Formats: sequence, structure tokens, C-alpha cells
Amino acid sequence: MESDPRVSVRDTGEDTLVERARRGDAAAFGSLYERHLDRIYRYIYYRVRTESEAEDLTEHVFLRAYEAIGRYEQRGLPFAAWLYRMAHNAIIDHYRGSRPTTPIEDAFDLEDGRQNPLDAVQASFDREELRVAIARLTSDQQQVIVMRFVDGLSHAEVAEILGKNEGAVRVIQHRALHALARVMRTLNPGVDDA
Repeated sequence: MESDPRVSVRDTGEDTLVERARRGDAAAFGSLYERHLDRIYRYIYYRVRTESEAEDLTEHVFLRAYEAIGRYEQRGLPFAAWLYRMAHNAIIDHYRGSRPTTPIEDAFDLEDGRQNPLDAVQASFDREELRVAIARLTSDQQQVIVMRFVDGLSHAEVAEILGKNEGAVRVIQHRALHALARVMRTLNPGVDDA
């Protein structure tokens, strides 16, 4: 089936794009790729060692998704959750046979708009401490923190992606935040002792 040139891919809802992609519309899959590339890349990047590994795994995930889109059935599972599950499996395959480690590099490298160089240096130190703290969390805790606070996903979305119920995700998040606070206190003794 060829796509109708009068229909803007960007104006089409995701379910329609998925259905068109399932029928072989490459432009529809391209639009899905554009919508989800950054989130899937970030999710993978926070879990692997380098940018090049993240780029390779992201490419692999979207290639697999393109090859498998004809077999995708929505059945209440959003397309994004299907992609995250593929990314999760690609990461597991990547680390299979080796001790899984998850360095968080540049996780919170955001433009802060500060003019004072001393403030920028302090912010850099703060982000580095946060990266170190996140790297000390369990794999599940890292995933939940990244998906909830970096990608902005809801508890329900994270639960679907990880194959857990919402209550379990909330518990993991709660424990992760407490663990982060403990680690940050050890990295910054004397701060927040009030």
C-alpha cells in the first residue's frame, strides 16, 4: 500500500501511523522513528558504556522494529512500550556473558543558562555526583529513574515497558530515591544536616 501524498504523516495519530507502517508504508515508519528515536537512544545510552555502543544498539532496535512491524499487534500495548521492550532486550543481549554495568554519563547535561562560570562549574560537579549516585543503584532502579525523571514517562508506561505492575514501579522509584539521597549524603558529608 502506498501512502497518500495528501495526508501529512505528522498530522496522523500514532495508531494510524503504526497501522500504515504494518502495511509497508516506509514514510509512516519513518515518522514513528522520528517520534521515538531520542527517547530510545537516551534509554540505551544511560545503560551502556559509550555513545557509539548506544548508537549501534539504537540502530539495531529500530532495524528489528522495522523488520517486525508487520507482526506487531497493539492489544493495549503502546508502540513506545514495544520499542522500549526491544531496547531492554537489546541491552540484555549486549551485556550477556559479562558483568552488567551501567555508567550514567551526561545524564543530566542540560543547558542551565547561567552566565557565571563558577556557577557552571558547580553545576557540573553536582551533575557528576548525581551520575555517580545513579550508577550505584540497581539496574531496575536506574531504569525507573531514567524513564520517570529523564524521559518523563508515567508509572503506567514504565510498568508496561518493564513488565511490572504500577505498584512495583512505585516501590522501586521510592527505594531508588531514598538510595540516591543516602549516596548523595555520603558524597557530600555535612550538607543538609539540619
